Amino acid sequence: MYLYHLTLQAATNITTSITGSFSAPRTHEILVARGRVLELLQLNNGKLQSLAVLDVFGVIRSILPFRLTGSNQDYIVIASDSGKISVVEFDKDKKRFKKVHEETFGRSGCRRIVPGQFLAADPRGRAVMIGAIEKQKFVYILNRDNAARLTISSPLEAHKSHNLTFDIIGVDVGFDNPVFASIEVDYTEAEDSEDKLSAEQIPKSLTFYELDLGLNHVVRKWSDRIDPSANMLIPVPGGSDGPGGVLVCAENFVYWKNQGKDDVVAPLPRRSDMDPEKGLLIVNYTMHKRKADSFFLIQTELGDLYKLTLRYTDHVVDLIDIKYFDTVPLASSISLLRLGFLFVAAEAGNHMLYQFQSTGDDEDNNDDAQKKAKKLTDDGQEDEEEDITFTEFSPRPLKHLELVDQLESNSPIVDMLAKDIAAEGSPQLFLTSGTNSSSAVKVLRYGLRVSQVASADLPRRATAVWTVKKTLSEEFDNYIVVSFQDETLVLSIGDTVSEVDESECGFSKASATLDVRQVGEDCLLQVLPTSLRLIRSGNRTVEWKTPSRRAITHSAINQRQVLISTEANELFYFKIDASSQLIEVEKKQFEFQISSLDVEPVSIDRSFSRFAAIGDGDDHKVRVISLDPSDCLQTLSIQSVPSLPSSICLLRMRDETNENQLYLHIGLSDGLLIRSRLHQITGEVSDARRRLLGVRAVKLHRVVINEAPAILALMSRSWLIYNYQQRFNLTPLSTSYLDFACSFTSDQCPEGIVSVTDSTLRILSIEGLGSIFNSFQIPLKNTPRKIAHIPDTDLIVTIETDHNQVLNPSQPPPEDWEVEQRVTPTKQGPRKWASLVRLYDLSTNETTDIFELGNNDAAFTLAVCQFADRQQYQIVVGASRNLQLKPRAHDGGALYVFSVQQEEGGGPFKLKLDSKNDTEDIPGAVLPFEGKLLVGAGSSLRLYEMGKRKLLKK
Repeated sequence: MYLYHLTLQAATNITTSITGSFSAPRTHEILVARGRVLELLQLNNGKLQSLAVLDVFGVIRSILPFRLTGSNQDYIVIASDSGKISVVEFDKDKKRFKKVHEETFGRSGCRRIVPGQFLAADPRGRAVMIGAIEKQKFVYILNRDNAARLTISSPLEAHKSHNLTFDIIGVDVGFDNPVFASIEVDYTEAEDSEDKLSAEQIPKSLTFYELDLGLNHVVRKWSDRIDPSANMLIPVPGGSDGPGGVLVCAENFVYWKNQGKDDVVAPLPRRSDMDPEKGLLIVNYTMHKRKADSFFLIQTELGDLYKLTLRYTDHVVDLIDIKYFDTVPLASSISLLRLGFLFVAAEAGNHMLYQFQSTGDDEDNNDDAQKKAKKLTDDGQEDEEEDITFTEFSPRPLKHLELVDQLESNSPIVDMLAKDIAAEGSPQLFLTSGTNSSSAVKVLRYGLRVSQVASADLPRRATAVWTVKKTLSEEFDNYIVVSFQDETLVLSIGDTVSEVDESECGFSKASATLDVRQVGEDCLLQVLPTSLRLIRSGNRTVEWKTPSRRAITHSAINQRQVLISTEANELFYFKIDASSQLIEVEKKQFEFQISSLDVEPVSIDRSFSRFAAIGDGDDHKVRVISLDPSDCLQTLSIQSVPSLPSSICLLRMRDETNENQLYLHIGLSDGLLIRSRLHQITGEVSDARRRLLGVRAVKLHRVVINEAPAILALMSRSWLIYNYQQRFNLTPLSTSYLDFACSFTSDQCPEGIVSVTDSTLRILSIEGLGSIFNSFQIPLKNTPRKIAHIPDTDLIVTIETDHNQVLNPSQPPPEDWEVEQRVTPTKQGPRKWASLVRLYDLSTNETTDIFELGNNDAAFTLAVCQFADRQQYQIVVGASRNLQLKPRAHDGGALYVFSVQQEEGGGPFKLKLDSKNDTEDIPGAVLPFEGKLLVGAGSSLRLYEMGKRKLLKK
């Protein structure tokens, strides 16, 4: 037996991202890694759209785009915990990733001596280096064979024992032998030394490895000692594109280094409120290559973006120019697209897509403050002979970038509450996520997000609604047809929606309508209680009446075929011929009650459909019948069902192999949905799968979602059956009950749904395809630690605490949340804490009160407790006082007890501090227990009860 786990929702955190042309030449796409999932994103009208998702069922350690010399499309190199290096390409036709090569080099798992942590490619597309944290490095030569297929060589070793690696990149040397650069530490002397050496005393070096293509081996070409705080390498374009070499990012400085050339150093601009003793590191970079020159965007650990430009002469760098650019969320990876967009995969909170408003070429930073400091030597000591001038700045709102799109991310989830506070019948998930000012409470509801485009009141309760086009070639719908109990309302769709007369549209409005469809090339068919009304061009009408005026009970219509059943269990079959005539083909009397009916839509490659399905209400069966002239209306196969088949839908949908497959969907009266495959030649039913959707009868309606056929299942809750990225999805909609629905297309709403509920007509749009939950977020000020709900109310309580921060009550909240939320604050130093308690009302979606702890207290625990002899619930918050994390030290703790009171006249709810108890140790956990409060503080477990003024120990 083989077991694997699948999460309810896919991971939203992005560990790394790359850009390239993966699906086709000259496309600009983003590939992101989400733990074990690869996702390909493409820009569509300034919005990010997911093209494909691949679950590798492993841990993706690093990814890399790779383009062979002379090619115009990129491969994807993947290093995972499988102990293999994999080369993957994207198949545009099948919209899926395809494995090209897979080479094993080591043991599975994320081990420090197994390569996979680092990946680097030769910029000219000839080789790839894969490295481990310690000792091992392999080089693979990539080429193409006579059939232009990618080939990969056996690995070439570049190992060195007692060697730690911090980063690896490919150096641009033109078409000379490929060179790779790495930051390394040789700890041989430290291991042999009897004295314990600090990290600064162990030398760190920049090493160049050369792949000799002629001799087919790798050698250490050059090594030079560098700043002991160096953490990252940035490749510099070489050959005819630039000076070559590498940029070494270290604490407070950036160095340009190349073999045989003098080093060039530049200091990093600093925030004006930063501690002068605090170092500053670069954590991310991206490069934009232009014909005239190139520039780099580098990001610090505070989220500030700098624009770095090299000034050089004859392949020798003269000056490194670094200017403050903008401030964005601190990212795990940033990617710049040639279309003028910057993608920021944030460490915490939503991922951002920005569009460039300018590149800052003409910006002058002369007004920024200047500050001098000593440059560090390679051994970490201050250089007394050379002063470095630091530029100081203050973070500002976005100037060169504009936020255009976001990708939802719940990372990191700090706490969670699952409760049906909104009384919706299913619990909502309340997640506290994010850090610092990017924090939020995210409320997740199971189902796809539905937005209302328009709404209108109808004169009475409607029974059904349809949309139709006048002709087959029309792009958008022309009419909305609403049926009532004894009449029909016809609305014309244009710049405005207005009612039309019978003479203008040809529809009969004097009786109820059972069905409406566009048939043939330019005809409309209206099914009335006892007749069929064919409306031709020019509003010419032809009617067919049932024998003895028997009532029509069910109908099924496609572009060329019509089936109706009567109350006498008769089935009539019609065709629409080439001259738009309604021709009766066959009639058959059945011995059972016909409870439902449907016909397969006409395929593009066929003139007529072969299959129809009818529901047997007596024996609880569904019969697949033939519409072929040779065996017309004869039963081909039978599927037994456990209850009355109330609705049937035959629809072609793409399966997991991206092939069109005909499916039979059956909705039962007891809320069960059955989905079966239908053989396209014999009509045999197989592979039946069941899903209980509720307790009411299921009604199935065809709709169009994401330019593909889908099904809307209506009952007490609406469900959408659709395909997305070659996966079958059955997901509820986060909307109120719908009586009837169908597809709607217009210039303003290209892909929507029109529905009726009682006497209300609504046009809806479905968003977030492929997701399980829809969410909205409550912005917070600081990092959330705990969340709790006050029973019998719509109130939730959160505690928010940040280290190295101080509360600033005089500072007003930011006016623009999207711009200001993600500025990482400057650290204020150890034993500085900002902490508050927030009360939020879900009924009004507003924060009703905030209580700031002050006195350097930091809240970490939260409970809602109903003490004995007290009717009202009270909020208990456990906090530390003057906490120092390392080495751990504190001045004890405190227990805050709050009650919630509403202002007079039904005003907002407020927090009232009832008592504050000091504790000897920090309360690590608080919990209500039999009308008392159980507190875990340090190694003690204490029980408290509520006295008249404060908590009392028991």
